[in-house]
Amino acid sequence: TDDKIIKNAIDVSNEDEVIYGKEINHLNINSKISLIDVIEEISKIQSIERIRTSSVEPLIITDDFLQRVSKIEKFCPHFHLSLQSGCDETLKRMNRRYTTKEYKDAVEKIRKYFDNPAITTDIITGFPSETQEEFKKTYQYLKEINLYEMHIFPFSRRSGTKAYDMENQLDNKTKHERSEILINLAKQNKAEFEKNMINKIQSVLFEQKVGDYYEGHTKNYVKIYVKSDKNLSGNILNIHIKKLEDEKLIGEIV
Repeated sequence: TDDKIIKNAIDVSNEDEVIYGKEINHLNINSKISLIDVIEEISKIQSIERIRTSSVEPLIITDDFLQRVSKIEKFCPHFHLSLQSGCDETLKRMNRRYTTKEYKDAVEKIRKYFDNPAITTDIITGFPSETQEEFKKTYQYLKEINLYEMHIFPFSRRSGTKAYDMENQLDNKTKHERSEILINLAKQNKAEFEKNMINKIQSVLFEQKVGDYYEGHTKNYVKIYVKSDKNLSGNILNIHIKKLEDEKLIGEIV
């Protein structure tokens, strides 16, 4: 039922942040209730200060969704959009329901409605029958859309899946070499995105102490590190981002 979907989709990690589970994709597909309806209802809860989605499919990102969600001050502009490959031929073999054009359209729409949104994804390299030409298409596509963060995985053959029995399985060396190429691209994209945040003031929700620093997230879910004698955990503070050091954004309390 719709009520059950909503209950299962909502996981309140603390009173400051709400995260939606995998079932959010079904809200738009199999339900009378859409994801934006749920977000709007949750935004009315006073004790919740931030709302964030987990992985969503590109086809959920419509103009109607973005127009409505961009008006919700509590909403965090971090979108994890499932991609898997930047090549349409590979996506077809993966039985994905979207094309690279539809994915790119979703990315461009998000950037139209939000200032500096963090868009992240997962990519699989070496899916059965992936040619060098198809991999090049993925590389060029990812370079073009320039996402904040990409989680790169070499294809892992698992019994019981359709891909397990597919022909033209790639060797581990090829899969891992392609992963390394994309990991390097991902590092470049992330560093470029984070450098653009230096000298800006961001609202940061602090969660825990890591070494000498307190670790927190901006509204667009970028990690920020701040030194403080006081316990910052659980607090939302304005932070002036000063520098990128050892792949970490360091800031000071305003």
